[in-house]
Amino acid sequence: MTIKIKTCTLEDLHTLQEVGIETFYYTFKDQNSPENMKVYLEKAFNIKQLEKELSNIHSQFFFVYYQNELAGYLKVNSDDAQTEKMGDEFLEIERIYIREKFQKHGLGKSLLNKAIEVAKEWNKKKIWLGVWEKNENAIGFYKKMGFVQKGSHCFHMGDEEQTDLIMIKTLEG
Repeated sequence: MTIKIKTCTLEDLHTLQEVGIETFYYTFKDQNSPENMKVYLEKAFNIKQLEKELSNIHSQFFFVYYQNELAGYLKVNSDDAQTEKMGDEFLEIERIYIREKFQKHGLGKSLLNKAIEVAKEWNKKKIWLGVWEKNENAIGFYKKMGFVQKGSHCFHMGDEEQTDLIMIKTLEG
C-alpha cells in the first residue's frame, strides 16, 4: 500500500476542479436537491475561484495518491483565508475529501496528519473545521481523531441554509 501526498500548484488547476466536483457531489448528492448542488458546485469549483484559492499564500491544497492514483485532496487555510475569524493560532481544514473507490484505506487519516504537519510548520496551536451536522461518518471520524465540537455556523448550499458543526483539535507541543 503506497500513499503519497503532493502539494497542488496552479498547474493542477483542472485536476483539482475535477476531483473537487466529483468528491463533493458524491458526498452530498443524496441529501441535497440537484438545483442546490449545481449552484454550489458552479460557485465553489469554477476555474477562477479555484485559481484565486490556489494563489492565496494563506491557503494550501494537497493531493493524496493511493497506488499512484489520485484518491482525494485536502485544503487548509490560515490567517485571513479562514472561512471564520478564528485567530492566528488556528489552521482551518476547509476541505478533506476522498474519492469513493479509495475510501476505507486510511487516506483521510493521512490527509489529517498532513494538516497537523502544516499547522506545526506554520506555528499553529489548534486545527478547526466545519462539518455538516448530518454527516455522521465524518463527525465520528473527527471525534476519533481528537476533535471536539465547539460551536456551529451556517453553510449555504444553493438557497438552503445548513448547519455545520465547528470542531477543534488542540495540537500537542
